[in-house]
Amino acid sequence: MPRSTTPPEPIDERIQDIDLTSEMQGSYLEYAYSVIYSRAIPDARDGMKPVQRRILYQMAEMGLRPERGHVKSARVVGEVMGKLHPHGDSAIYDALVRLAQGFALRVPLVDGHGNFGSLDDGPAASRYTEARLAPPALALTESLDEDVVEFIPNYDGQFQQPSVLPAAFPNLLVNGASGIAVGMATNMAPHNLIEVVAAAIHLLEHPEATTEELMEFVPGPDFPSGGILMGLDGVKDAYANGRGALKVRGKVSIESLGPRRTGIVVTELPYMVGPERLIEKIRDAVQSKKLQGISDVTDLTDRNHGMRIQIGIKTGFDPNAVLEQLYRLTPLEDSFSINNVALVEGQPRTLGLKELLSVYVTHRLEVVTRRSRFRLARREERLHLVEGLLIAILDIDEVIQVIRSSDDGEQARARLRDVFDLSEPQAEYILELRLRRLTKFSRIELESERDKLQAEIAELRDLLGSDALLRAQVARELDAAAEQYGTPRRTMLLNAAPPKPRVAKGAAVDLQIADTPTVVVLSTTGRAVRVDLAEGQELAAGTRRSKHDAVLATLATSTRSEIGAVTSAGRVLRFSPVDLPSVPSSSVHLAAGVPLRDYIGLLDKSEKVLSLVRFDDDTPLALGTRAGVVKRVVPSGLAARPEVEVIGLKAGDTVVGAAAAPDDAELVFVSSDAQLLHFPASSVRPQGGAAGGMAGIKLAAGADVVSFSVVTDVADAVVVTVSGADGVLAGTDAGRAKVSSFTEFPGKGRATGGVRAHSFLKGEDRLRLAWAGPSPALAVGPDGAARTLPESGAKRDASGQTLDGVVGSIGRALGA
Repeated sequence: MPRSTTPPEPIDERIQDIDLTSEMQGSYLEYAYSVIYSRAIPDARDGMKPVQRRILYQMAEMGLRPERGHVKSARVVGEVMGKLHPHGDSAIYDALVRLAQGFALRVPLVDGHGNFGSLDDGPAASRYTEARLAPPALALTESLDEDVVEFIPNYDGQFQQPSVLPAAFPNLLVNGASGIAVGMATNMAPHNLIEVVAAAIHLLEHPEATTEELMEFVPGPDFPSGGILMGLDGVKDAYANGRGALKVRGKVSIESLGPRRTGIVVTELPYMVGPERLIEKIRDAVQSKKLQGISDVTDLTDRNHGMRIQIGIKTGFDPNAVLEQLYRLTPLEDSFSINNVALVEGQPRTLGLKELLSVYVTHRLEVVTRRSRFRLARREERLHLVEGLLIAILDIDEVIQVIRSSDDGEQARARLRDVFDLSEPQAEYILELRLRRLTKFSRIELESERDKLQAEIAELRDLLGSDALLRAQVARELDAAAEQYGTPRRTMLLNAAPPKPRVAKGAAVDLQIADTPTVVVLSTTGRAVRVDLAEGQELAAGTRRSKHDAVLATLATSTRSEIGAVTSAGRVLRFSPVDLPSVPSSSVHLAAGVPLRDYIGLLDKSEKVLSLVRFDDDTPLALGTRAGVVKRVVPSGLAARPEVEVIGLKAGDTVVGAAAAPDDAELVFVSSDAQLLHFPASSVRPQGGAAGGMAGIKLAAGADVVSFSVVTDVADAVVVTVSGADGVLAGTDAGRAKVSSFTEFPGKGRATGGVRAHSFLKGEDRLRLAWAGPSPALAVGPDGAARTLPESGAKRDASGQTLDGVVGSIGRALGA
């Protein structure tokens, strides 16, 4: 086709010159106001940003109540975006996800089904997740149909939306808020619902209450993730001025992770700190050589057991010193800056605790007032109709006659008003009356309804006419919300922050445990502790009875040295006491110790630790076996191996006792048939590690050794024997015990039969336990609890006294 040569018609152009500065200022102010008011800053009354408020309102309109099924999150997002929120679906879905995250909100408002994300990972797409309202959200949206708040048009004027939610509890304080606007930001900490409601009720009852008084109810934030709040100075500043800085630490414990392995176990983290972030920071600090002493980090978090992060500590490093560096270098200690900015009457303000509660209380008083007026009007309208209906029922025949004789409905309505002196609504209601309501029973129902309405109207009028009654009603509703939705506090509060260690800039921090004098204490129940001593200090004698306090052995050594554990299998295992629990010398609690068999890694359950030795000691170690064999061996001559044999045992034989035995000590055997033999240690020459020992005591047929001891102070020593029956089930019969002076027993030569040490009564046929050592002797039960022994002084062949409980083991007192 030929190209047209007709010139185009001129376009009407309208070009207006404006000042660029004025236009930018005006547009920027409009944008800033829109961001502040419509997007980023929450309302101080219901604690909601517009998008959050629209989500909850639309879900309530959709009927997504807690007792109904979940729906696709994409459907909720579509409804909110199409009807109420003029922004993108991603912003709406992000807000919906946060409302469902239990680690972000103290009281979640949306019940999410599916992957709603974690502290380290984002949520699944909205088409994969489902949502419905959580029960606490009903308390925020209840009574919206009772004219409790103002409704405003949506973005295109087709729908109505609430300007604020009724909010039956102080949501802004309970769940906190965060947002960045133009020229300002807000960052509010979550709190405990029960505590906040208690403060609000106190403010209702005492409007002149001070911030200090309110802090007696709200001592500090309560984060969903728990943790430990270090110091309250920042909290006081935030509650007084609306701004403050807090230090929050994770909750940790120092535990044994296995044989000779100590670790730091993290069970709670600071608010909005995820496990992966913590682990990444630890690895970065270790790789950059800023953090030492960490062997590994394992995340054992799961849904059944909650958070558990294990941080392994290398041998020789002080877990407490490593923990302090973790606080300093990683998010295990994190800061939280409070900036309480919220909208009050459309204007952003920085609010303290009292101001936040005052705005909420004022809002709630207005909500209850409007609701009461609405209910009063509805009940008065209903009462008016019921009274008219009762008039008609009393003379129903005449009413029917008037209606039948009227030409049309309008004439019937007018004649009813004239004849019965009714109002327009009453006459209209009678005309719409169904014939089944004209029974005698219906009249009784109407009279009951009238009386009930009159009582409710009088109650509502009293409520509206009394400020005290109104405040009491608000307080009751707040208390009900706290009882229904409140949970115990999760964050622990510490009144004072710990002192910061003084470390020069760039200086390396020594995290290793110093090699200081220490005493390793082993209880008869197998628990071991480390007691660090100052130079020249000695271990004090114990006087107070507690669990596991019967001492089997003590060994003076140094913290980082190697010592040996002598076991019933005739071997010595090398280990370092550096990672044993340390207890103060002024108060040694053996119950705080760890089972030594677990610490050194004994795999055979039948093998027990009997004594402790130093490898630089020339004092011979004496051992006695169940078959009556005795041996002495010098520890310094043992091979420098992790495990070394100290006696060659025959098949079926085990070591029953071991202790350091100088030449002037007495070696003591006690057999199951109540024979005691003691002889000088000098009569047993030391042998090499592989030797099988020599005859110690001559045993009768069927007898075995129940105790082997070393006595160094004969004058102060006692002998304890506990008798029982061989056929009785262990733990069911306490038996009889006797405590005699060691001097009661004459000595005999090695490899002889000994002397009588206990007389059996009828039903008794063997010794269950025996022990020889320094006075006083201490007895403990199988669970480590203290047991009472008879007083010392019994004859060597006496039958003893009945015990008050089963004795599991016998040992000496600490320091004896």
